[in-house]
Amino acid sequence: MTSADRDSVAVSIVVPVRNEAENVAPLIAEIIAALGGRWNYEIIYVNDGSTDATASRLAELMKQHRQLRQLKHAASSGQSAAVRSGVRAARGAIVATLDGDGQNNPIFLPDLIAAVEKGAGRIGLAAGQRVGRKDTGFKKLQSKIANGVRKAILKDGTRDTGCGLKAFPRDVFLSMPYFDGLHRFLPALVRREGFEIAYVDVIDRPRRSGVSNYGFFDRLWIGIMDLAGVWWLIRRKKPTPVATEVS
Repeated sequence: MTSADRDSVAVSIVVPVRNEAENVAPLIAEIIAALGGRWNYEIIYVNDGSTDATASRLAELMKQHRQLRQLKHAASSGQSAAVRSGVRAARGAIVATLDGDGQNNPIFLPDLIAAVEKGAGRIGLAAGQRVGRKDTGFKKLQSKIANGVRKAILKDGTRDTGCGLKAFPRDVFLSMPYFDGLHRFLPALVRREGFEIAYVDVIDRPRRSGVSNYGFFDRLWIGIMDLAGVWWLIRRKKPTPVATEVS
């Protein structure tokens, strides 16, 4: 990618991964096919402390795809940290995200990106809403409980915040207060800043290979504390006063 190409990037696709070596090549091919030349874009893989061959697979693919970049965390820092690293490094004004395990189908990326574009500054987030989920019964149950509790407390109007398929203006995301777990509360925080949310139904797929890097019980108490913190932020939000210049 030349310096002119970098300067003209409109959309950045951010993919957080940890130990997803077998899923890297097929997902990148799908992302490229889905975007189909509609935007000048880049793909940023954030390698969150992988201990398998993820780094070397990405290095080989970077020789084939000039729009592909790899960022590396020396140690695993979690999904929110990986997404934030990717957004901070992004050159596009619009950023779209998806998980690196293949469950998020890139075919829905154009709809998410277009929703942000059509929002003309009103839309702070286009959020994928999964239908036909392919997870285990236990994972579906924990997601249903977590989403129900979150909706009841935050009243964010979103049935599914766990879907990795999202798009947003880069500057809106970077204006959010950062904390570990931020990606699960984006709808509530985006509404807090006065933006609207667009919803796009997306069809879930089974994981291609490997195992999930995210458990339930290890996140339970952290999630409860995060929920309390976001509730506090929303309650403490005050309207921004209009300042009039006096000459």
